[in-house]
Amino acid sequence: MPRPHPSTEMNTALKGTRPVFLMLLFFSSTINILMLAPAIYMLQVYDRVLVSKNTTTLLMLTLLIVGLYTVISMIEFARSSVMTRLGNRLDVKLNQLIFNATFKRRIATGDNNPAQAIADLAQVRQFLSGSSIFALLDIPWTPFYLFIAFLVHPLLGYLSVGGIVILFALTLMTELTTKKPIQQAHALTINNTSKLNKQLQNSDTIEAMGMLSTLKNHWLEQHSKSLVIQTQIADKTAGLSSLSRFVRILLQSVALGAGALLVIAGEITPGLMIAASIILGRVLNPVEQVIGNWKQFVQFRHAWRQLSHLLSDYPTPKDILTLPRPKGNIRVEAVFAAPPGQKTPVLRNISFQLEQGEVLGIIGPSASGKTSLAKLLVGVWAPLSGKVRIDGADICQWDKALLGPAIGYLPQDVELFDGTIAQNIARFTQSDSQPIVAAATLAGVHEMILRLPEGYDTPLGAHGYQLSGGQRQRIGLARAVFNNPAFLVLDEPNASLDDAGEYALIQAINTLRTQGQTVVIISHRPTLLGVVNKILLLNEGTIQEFGTREQVIANLRQANILKPVATASAPQSEPQREAL
Repeated sequence: MPRPHPSTEMNTALKGTRPVFLMLLFFSSTINILMLAPAIYMLQVYDRVLVSKNTTTLLMLTLLIVGLYTVISMIEFARSSVMTRLGNRLDVKLNQLIFNATFKRRIATGDNNPAQAIADLAQVRQFLSGSSIFALLDIPWTPFYLFIAFLVHPLLGYLSVGGIVILFALTLMTELTTKKPIQQAHALTINNTSKLNKQLQNSDTIEAMGMLSTLKNHWLEQHSKSLVIQTQIADKTAGLSSLSRFVRILLQSVALGAGALLVIAGEITPGLMIAASIILGRVLNPVEQVIGNWKQFVQFRHAWRQLSHLLSDYPTPKDILTLPRPKGNIRVEAVFAAPPGQKTPVLRNISFQLEQGEVLGIIGPSASGKTSLAKLLVGVWAPLSGKVRIDGADICQWDKALLGPAIGYLPQDVELFDGTIAQNIARFTQSDSQPIVAAATLAGVHEMILRLPEGYDTPLGAHGYQLSGGQRQRIGLARAVFNNPAFLVLDEPNASLDDAGEYALIQAINTLRTQGQTVVIISHRPTLLGVVNKILLLNEGTIQEFGTREQVIANLRQANILKPVATASAPQSEPQREAL
């Protein structure tokens, strides 16, 4: 089934640069007209200066040609400068659109190499800023020089036509022989880069279990395949480029020889013979440049299409009515859901409702769909069918930039970003210190932060690996409660916490409930059940139990699923932490 016509976002961005392209065409036209100067200079030298032996004429002609060469160099510099700025301008117009679309695709499909779109944009910018595009700007002038070659003599014109046919045949051969290998090499490179990034992110596991050698060999095997294909592409391109250069040089020599025969026959002058050779070079040079830069053309075309389809699949959202900050009333309506890119539901017919200020505990065995439900509740995943509503509005229809501050989310795997602790807590917004400290205090992490060398200004590298798992989790909790969001989802918030950390978490949840904030807690540990109003038991993607805490616990105990546990108002000993 053919793909739909790609987005017009890319074409719209180009339309805005139309005056710049007109300027470039003017520059190229001027350069190509002035490039007649060498042929005219040689014609005058051979037919006038050598005959008259007038050195004054030679001096004036030489000064004139030097001046024209200077003008050509200045225009070429201006053209290159304009091209660079054109590439930058296009990048500025598209980078935010592509960044947003890439992020949406990552969320929707689980794309393993989201940075590839940014690399494609860089490829487009580099092509437009480089010298490869000059060949495309010069190609339209080939018929002009071909016409002049015919004016000199039809034989020279036909030689030029033959050269063009041969070079275009080589270009077509280049396209047919390199298109598929280039696509294969591109796909292999993306796949290998994605695998390598994933392996480097799990370097601790690889080092601890001695997996480096095996994984390295596997990566090298795939990398070698990519190198073989790229070498084949380079060899074919280099061979065809060398052949095209051979054809051009040969034709110029043949044209010079043919011109000599015409001079002997008295049909043209020696000056025209030399000028015709130069003109033939101008006829064939743009075609040869196209062949020499064919790989760049193909890469640019592929990158352009990829970006066009990306913006077509994930267009800029239309302006929607701004809704008031939600209060935290949650309603889930007959939701079926699957991971991004999949169609088999992992959650089936999920329906429940929470009022503002209620605390829900979601429990269930591993792989029952708890984390999947968490991602649905915060709008990370879109359901296959059904609705997740916050204050009556479909969460997928909210502007995430406006809804995000009203939602707190603590994922199972806490990720901190490159920046200071204060920036991470404040979600990298411009914020006063008071709400940052308040969030850290609520999460019970304020004192711990103060003991760090630079306190809240302590820089965290990528992922915040200098902190322990419990510290990262508590800072993640502070980020989740920052600015008092109306609705919070905490996925395994006590997974890495010690007794004191878990007690601080319980106090934070009690405070959130007192403040009227709706909270969903996902946990394998029954110790947090003492702070919830309602409990939802998931099993194999469906709701097995849902109701008040007392009702669900009574049902679970009656079914011998849940054993008695101590109250969750104080830190518990390890034997008291019994899992479901």
